[in-house]
Amino acid sequence: MKRYISHLVFALLGCMALSACVDNDYMELDKGHNELALSTSNTEVVLNEQAHADDALELSWTTGTNYGTGNKISYTLELARAGSNFATPYVALENAVQEYTWKKTVEELNDILRGHFGMETAGNISLEARLTAKVVDREEVQVAVTSFSATAYEPLTSTLYLVGDATPGGWSADDATEMTRKDNGIFTWTGKMTPGSFKFITTLGAFLPSYNKGTDGKLVLRSSDDQPDETFTIEEDFNYVVEANLFTGVVSLTRTENLKPAYDQLYFIGNATDWNFVPMKRDVLDAYLFRYARFFEAGKGGEFKFGTSEGSWENMYKAKNADAAYTDTEMVFVKGFDPDNKWVLKDAECGKAYKICVDIRAGKERMMMSEFVPYEMIYMVGDAAPAGWTIGDATPMQATDNPYVFTWQGVLNAGELKLTCDKKEDWNGAWFMPAVADKQPTGETESMLFLDKSSDAFKAQYPDVMVGGIDQKWKITTAGSYKITLNQLEETISIVKQ
Repeated sequence: MKRYISHLVFALLGCMALSACVDNDYMELDKGHNELALSTSNTEVVLNEQAHADDALELSWTTGTNYGTGNKISYTLELARAGSNFATPYVALENAVQEYTWKKTVEELNDILRGHFGMETAGNISLEARLTAKVVDREEVQVAVTSFSATAYEPLTSTLYLVGDATPGGWSADDATEMTRKDNGIFTWTGKMTPGSFKFITTLGAFLPSYNKGTDGKLVLRSSDDQPDETFTIEEDFNYVVEANLFTGVVSLTRTENLKPAYDQLYFIGNATDWNFVPMKRDVLDAYLFRYARFFEAGKGGEFKFGTSEGSWENMYKAKNADAAYTDTEMVFVKGFDPDNKWVLKDAECGKAYKICVDIRAGKERMMMSEFVPYEMIYMVGDAAPAGWTIGDATPMQATDNPYVFTWQGVLNAGELKLTCDKKEDWNGAWFMPAVADKQPTGETESMLFLDKSSDAFKAQYPDVMVGGIDQKWKITTAGSYKITLNQLEETISIVKQ
C-alpha cells in the first residue's frame, strides 16, 4: 500500500512539472492550426485632449497556433506608417507571453504619435499594426496585420503663470506667479490680488505665448506682438481663487477673504515690558503682519503674548501651547481670558536682540521670532550716493558705540538712494529701503523697510508678496550736505539736510 501511494505522488509531481513547462493559460496543449488574427477597436481614432484619460484604442488578437507542441507563444506588436513596409516601426510589445491585448488612453496614444511619428501639430495619420507570433523551438512565424487612422492634437501648455500689476510678481515675467495644474488645460491659484490688470503667460521669463482677454471676455491665445494685448481687471483688494480653463476659455475669479485684517493695531505685552502694552509696527507690504524688535536684557525675558486693544486682557493672540518656546510658531486667537498660554523667553536666551513677526490671518495665525545679529556695516548705493550704483564700491556708513546704530555725514547728489547690508553683487541680499517708493526724506526719524531677499525664512513671512520684486528708493531732490542716522534694530532712519 505504501509503495502504491509513493508511485501516485511521483506521478502527480511529474504532471505538475510538465504543466510548468507549457503555457498554462491554454485550455489545450495542442492549439491545432488556429489562425492568428489581429483586430482594432476603432479604425478611425480622433483624439481629444479634454478626454485625455479615456481609452482611445485597443488592439486584440487570437492566440494563433503552437503546432500542437504545447510550447509558449510570444508576440511582438509594431506600429508603422501605412505603406512604409514597417520601416522604423514603433515597437509596442516585444516577445510578450500570454498577452492578447494592447490598450492606450487618448493621452498615451497622442504621445506616441507626436514622439515617434513626429506629429508636432494636430493632424491625421494612417497607420498599420503588425503582430508577429513565434513558438518556442519552432522556426515558423505567424503574422497578422490591421490598419487604422488617428488624428492627433497639439497638447495645451503644462505650465501657466499670472503676470500683471494685480499679481504678487507685478509685470516681471521672471517673477510671474505660478498656477497649479489641476488637469490638462485647467489651472488654479489662490492668493492676494490688488487693483490692476493681469493676463497669463505659459513660460516663466517670456511674455509670449500668452492668454489674454478676448472680445467675448474669454481667453484667447496670443502668439505675436502684432495681436491685441487685452488684459483682465481686478477692482478691489481681496484674496481670490483664480481658475483658468484653456479648453473653454473661461476665467473665474472667486473672492475668498476680505483683505482687511481683523485688527489695525497689535501690542507686545510681557515681563520685559512690565506687562505694559507696547505698540507693534504694522508691516507696510502686508497688512496682516505686525512687527516688534527688542534687545532683551539679562533677566528681562519671561512670558509674553499679544493684545489687540490697549489695556484690554480679552481678544488676545496667545501661544497654542503652555510655556511655549520662542521658536514655537503656533498661535491662536482667544476671545475671552482662557486659556492663557504664553511664550517664554528663558534667562539663558536673554542678553540678545530679537525680531518678532506676527501674522493674524484667520485660521493661519503665526508668531515668528528669531535672534537678530546686527550687520557689521551698512552701505549706501544709488546715484545720490558718492559711489553711485557700483555696489562693490558702495559708500560705508560710520559705526557707533551702539552696534545697531550707524551714521553718515557728507554730500548727497540729487537722485535715488537705498542701503545694502551685505553688498551682494546679484543685488539679492539684505536691504533697507523707504516704506514707499520715491520717498522724499522728511528730516525726521521715520520707519524704513527691511528686506532680506537671500533668506528663505524671511521670504516665507510674506505668503502673498514677491519680496524679490520690491525695489523702493529714497528720492533726494536737492543736492547738498546731509546727516543720516540709521537704527537697524528698530528699523528707523533720519535723513537731515544740514
